Amino acid sequence: MHLVLCNCPPEAAEALAEAMVRAGLAACVNLLPGVRSIYVWQGALCRDAETTLLLKVPADRLAALREALVAAHPYDCPEVLVLPVDVAASHAPYVDWVRAASGIAEDAETPPAAPETPPADPETPPADPDAELPIT
Repeated sequence: MHLVLCNCPPEAAEALAEAMVRAGLAACVNLLPGVRSIYVWQGALCRDAETTLLLKVPADRLAALREALVAAHPYDCPEVLVLPVDVAASHAPYVDWVRAASGIAEDAETPPAAPETPPADPETPPADPDAELPIT
């Protein structure tokens, strides 16, 4: 299993994500809006708003996903960074779901259900969404 990072223009993000999921190449794609990228392209300093896609991909779909993502991406040189996932240390039911969900047909209307989230512990107070996370 792999986690693929790909930045793209905000206006292209949802279509790219949906195309990869509908094609059965990724089980899930998270869209992280509000990314600000600063880089040098063709000798010029560029500053662009982007959306980061986080694609969850089984190993056997990686080559096809990379090819489809590059072909559909609006950039001349799209960022496609592949990070391996430690499957043994990951939550096994989620890993199984990624493998199963990546096999859906292109014409599927309803994606497979995501794994069930266990109910919250009534003794644990809800997390404060405004609290700062510790840096480790």
